[in-house]
Amino acid sequence: MQARDRIGDRYELTYPIGRGGMGQVWAGFDERLDRPVAVKFLRQMEVPEDERDVAVRRFRREAGATARLDHPGVPTVHDLGQHADDLYIVMQLVRGYPLADLIAEQEQLAVGESASIAAQVCSVLAAAHAASLVHRDLKPQNLMITPSGAVKVLDFGVAALLGPAEQSRLTVTGHTLGTPAYIAPEQASGGAVGPGADLYALGCILFEMLTGRPPYEAKNAPDMLRRHMQSPIPVVTEYRSDVPDDLAHLLFCLLAKDPSERPASAAKVQQLITPFLDEVSAGVLTARRARPTGPASSTPAVSVPSQTSSQALAELRVQVQELAENERFVQAAELVEGALTSAPDVERSTEENIALRLDLANLYVLAGSFRKARQAFDALALDLDQSEDRQGLAHECREQAIACQFELGESATTEVPATRLL
Repeated sequence: MQARDRIGDRYELTYPIGRGGMGQVWAGFDERLDRPVAVKFLRQMEVPEDERDVAVRRFRREAGATARLDHPGVPTVHDLGQHADDLYIVMQLVRGYPLADLIAEQEQLAVGESASIAAQVCSVLAAAHAASLVHRDLKPQNLMITPSGAVKVLDFGVAALLGPAEQSRLTVTGHTLGTPAYIAPEQASGGAVGPGADLYALGCILFEMLTGRPPYEAKNAPDMLRRHMQSPIPVVTEYRSDVPDDLAHLLFCLLAKDPSERPASAAKVQQLITPFLDEVSAGVLTARRARPTGPASSTPAVSVPSQTSSQALAELRVQVQELAENERFVQAAELVEGALTSAPDVERSTEENIALRLDLANLYVLAGSFRKARQAFDALALDLDQSEDRQGLAHECREQAIACQFELGESATTEVPATRLL
């Protein structure tokens, strides 16, 4: 796969997000509906031949399992198809950064913030378990924190339907599904897996958020599995003294070896963890929400042309124009946003900056994002007011902002002209 490849005659790949043992995930764009998407591929030829049929069935089940979960904490599934020898799932593109990155950066998260993240995961698990689905592979790498502070649970690729004797369970002979550092004892031993396995994994994640390390550490996967099955349950307060006793007790129960000794449900865990949300300070959450998204989940950087790089500016605007002519307004806007945010120190009043910002504001209008457009036009008008020879353009921007007010159903009295074209 490479950038600009077209999939299913409608999805254009833009940049790679990640790669696993059997496939790849790309950011892409849905040309028909003018929206960013994530495209997850199963590279069948990279799967051992004796495991291929199981991998294909599991991949298709991931699409079905995720599509059935109507929850804001689960990415929306848009499409499932085949491209040459590869299967693909088209999903909502989640912008943000993995919880694993946040833990690596901060080492220990605040008690309240850890509880907030865990509570959001519980909400997703409650919906999944109610739909007879167990995730089976919860880990910090597939929990995404969005810029708003919301948590998205990714990768239901090894999700199993719950039922008598787990008749629909898909297991590769000799392989244990899941990630060793977060795997429940019953899962490690090859036993029946139910909702309690997800609660155990959540306990491992909560322990890691609070202490900066998983509950067990080992040099290899077999030893890690043995530790989950046989080692004493670690007590979180021995690693961090400010964890409240009730939260420490809940965590101890989540890590119980026997599933019957863990809390009864994800909903119950969410209820028990809610009292600790009060400890989250507004400043901590605001700082997290303002954290820049990583390259694996954000629009790729585009250099802002300087005053001397008129050719680069011209090339960028030609590309934006082409996208707009094909009614791919959201994609064009993302390209301009990437250009503007990649160099935040550029003077806001330079001709190049003004031109890009004006393009962006008009693209917001064309895409129907009138609130963003109004804010962009208002900001432009304020900056243009600083120059006497730009008063006419400042007036036009204010008129466009008023036009956006009308579209939003807000009152305005100024006569409004038609929207400026790029």
